[in-house]
Amino acid sequence: MSTEPGGPAVDEAVRDLLLLMPRLVGRAKRLPVPEALRGMDLAPRHLSLMAHLEYDGPASVNELAARLEVAPTTVSLMVGDLTRLGVLERTVDPADRRRRVIGIAPAYTSPITEWLSGNASAWEHVMRDLAPAERATVVAALHAYEAALEQRLR
Repeated sequence: MSTEPGGPAVDEAVRDLLLLMPRLVGRAKRLPVPEALRGMDLAPRHLSLMAHLEYDGPASVNELAARLEVAPTTVSLMVGDLTRLGVLERTVDPADRRRRVIGIAPAYTSPITEWLSGNASAWEHVMRDLAPAERATVVAALHAYEAALEQRLR
């Protein structure tokens, strides 16, 4: 029951979120991995990398590192692993033939889209019912939460 006009008190909201977050993560982890990707020992970091490639298109290692907010060496290792598995491919950038870009291999485009679609469709369902300002608040709150956790780790 809310103790503040218009919504829960801070301690009530924190309690609700602390109870909700493990369930959210648990349910997201139970989304089925497509057959073509099973047995590849993929971790959430791989899913994030593939999501960037799926939604934003091919990119260099440095661009991916900036998007993922990790070191280029970390991305290079992940790309190397996924390239050896045939999931990703390095190609010459048509705009600058000296540069290599990383993209999803054609054989894995559909399985990766399928894997990402479970989370995407759930978020689309939620966001569709919110006003644009409410959507911005949800996204801003999640970014702020991530930043606060990062601060606690330092």
